[in-house]
Amino acid sequence: MMKITVLGAHNIESRQTKNAGLLLDGVLALDAGGLTSSLTLEQQLKLKAVLLTHHHYDHIKDIPALGMSLFLNKAGIDIYCTAEVAEALKSHLLNGSLYPDFTAEVNGGATLKINIIEPDKKFGIENFGILPLPVIHSVPAVGYYIEAEDGTSLFYAGDTGPGLEQCWRRISPGLVITEVTASDKYEQFAREKRHLTPSLLRDEMLAFCKIKGYLPDVVAVHMNPMLEEDIRKELAAVAAGLGNKITPAHEGMQIEI
Repeated sequence: MMKITVLGAHNIESRQTKNAGLLLDGVLALDAGGLTSSLTLEQQLKLKAVLLTHHHYDHIKDIPALGMSLFLNKAGIDIYCTAEVAEALKSHLLNGSLYPDFTAEVNGGATLKINIIEPDKKFGIENFGILPLPVIHSVPAVGYYIEAEDGTSLFYAGDTGPGLEQCWRRISPGLVITEVTASDKYEQFAREKRHLTPSLLRDEMLAFCKIKGYLPDVVAVHMNPMLEEDIRKELAAVAAGLGNKITPAHEGMQIEI
């Protein structure tokens, strides 16, 4: 069984909304848009690793703040990301000018230990098997297929546009957590920027069912809050048409699979 907490369910930050982020079993974070602002200091110290999908700011912005929290408590954490994300972190956020370089070795260790991952190469963290898979976005990006020891599994797509068929051929998740950034009115924008709308998600789920022979439950994140009312209505219509469960997420939402 996995216990998932939605830390951030939106692509715009406000008093009510936070940027992308999930927490698995209290120890594994997926993306870092709403990470430190959603967790107590004690909860931050319990983290074992952070997986980053790509280097857009709303997915990595809390890494420096997490580094500061851990540094002051003489703790450390593993960050897993592609080489492109590591370069962005070190060049822009943790460059010693904008914020301290918490990836540097101090007293025999680094506060933030960067682990470079490669798409399609499986690795393990704690009791999780993790497979990063390339997704379609405006910058190089991966989604993560995560499987627990008991066989429960999820796929977190991060930011992605249409064209996930190659992912579906590789994995059989019980739950898909994917972005749905905009309503169908903005489909052309979504296609150009490599995001999903409810109708584009429907197409991805139809492709999934054709390849795998079933439909997983779906949770939608990365919603634009100013379009959320329309997104929710359209997702409800897509779910009814597919005969499948599609749930728009909210901050603090708890999911067990």
